[in-house]
Amino acid sequence: MVTDDVVHDGQHVALRLGDPPTPVPEPVAALLLDYLQALAANPPAIKQDSPWLFPGRRPSQPMNPGTLRDALRKLGVPVEKGRTSAIRQLVRQAPAPVIAQALGYPHKSTTRIASEAGAPWKNYAPRDHTR
Repeated sequence: MVTDDVVHDGQHVALRLGDPPTPVPEPVAALLLDYLQALAANPPAIKQDSPWLFPGRRPSQPMNPGTLRDALRKLGVPVEKGRTSAIRQLVRQAPAPVIAQALGYPHKSTTRIASEAGAPWKNYAPRDHTR
């Protein structure tokens, strides 16, 4: 994500994850706006002019996902639980294999989460388009 993906109209904050942009609830919206201000006020030692929301150490590269995960853990954010909760919500709306392919996850993981969540798509047969 780049900083331009954060939309703030003065009252609401949203992320351009698709169309329309996704609303960001409080208190995350306030934290995101504070982060953007700090990012602009404290550029890296080597001016990179990076558009990334979470810039990495290399010029023009985003932060490594593992580095971001570790930083969130240090702040006490339960990263894995949040990811599983998000996938659980998605598999209630679409078949687990479809979600797995869209996210680049193993289909066994999303199928397990769907089963645990009692998802309505649990009997979906992937690649069975001939019936």
